[in-house]
Amino acid sequence: MKRLLLASAMTTALLGGSANAADLARPAPVYAPPPVVVPLFTWTGCYVGGNVGGIWAADSWSDTVYGGFGSGTASGALGGAQLGCNYQVGAWVFGIQGDYDWTSASSNTANTIIPTFFPGIVGLSDSTTHNSLGSVTGRVGYSWDRLLGYVKAGGAWLNSNYAFQVNGLNVASDSATQSGWTVGLGAEYAFLNWLTGFVEYDYYGFSSASPAGLVCGAAGTCGFVTNTIGITTSVNVVKAGINFKFGPGSF
Repeated sequence: MKRLLLASAMTTALLGGSANAADLARPAPVYAPPPVVVPLFTWTGCYVGGNVGGIWAADSWSDTVYGGFGSGTASGALGGAQLGCNYQVGAWVFGIQGDYDWTSASSNTANTIIPTFFPGIVGLSDSTTHNSLGSVTGRVGYSWDRLLGYVKAGGAWLNSNYAFQVNGLNVASDSATQSGWTVGLGAEYAFLNWLTGFVEYDYYGFSSASPAGLVCGAAGTCGFVTNTIGITTSVNVVKAGINFKFGPGSF
């Protein structure tokens, strides 16, 4: 009996030692940190930014009494601000945007019609200076991660000063705000989650402005009578700018 108990004790000791040795030989588990999840960029959110560019405005003057007064192209620089919001669904991006730009594009075109009727008037010209350009548009775009291509369309407004000049001096002047429409296309790239840059082309068409009419007497004196002058304007704009984005994933 004693021999049996001794044998059992020795067997248990040997088995326990073997198990402990196996435990000591097995490497300790290594717990790696979970992988960092990098969120995908989203265009969803709102933004505000600024832009600079060039403007080319073709102005056509006419009068209900005397006929066409000629046309000219006013060109210059423009700059301003924009704000808007986007919502992304899959790769498609839908948004709304408001723009406001200042400019001083001007033109001066010789008026040969009035001097035909009134030979005493010499050196008459039509002067136009465009002051500001604004629009509210809807946007639809398609994104390739951080690159967005888009088209836009909506309503627009153009504020301008108009004058008849004789040898460079104003003899009559007025201002008006034309309403119209705009379409455009552009591309935008997200350099950071909160900073994007864009380039854009826009076309604007404006209804006839009626700032005033011109009546010239035989002695060459001129004054305004409303609703006889009509000025239609088409505008081309190329601009670039940056936007500061805020919303999901921006910071």
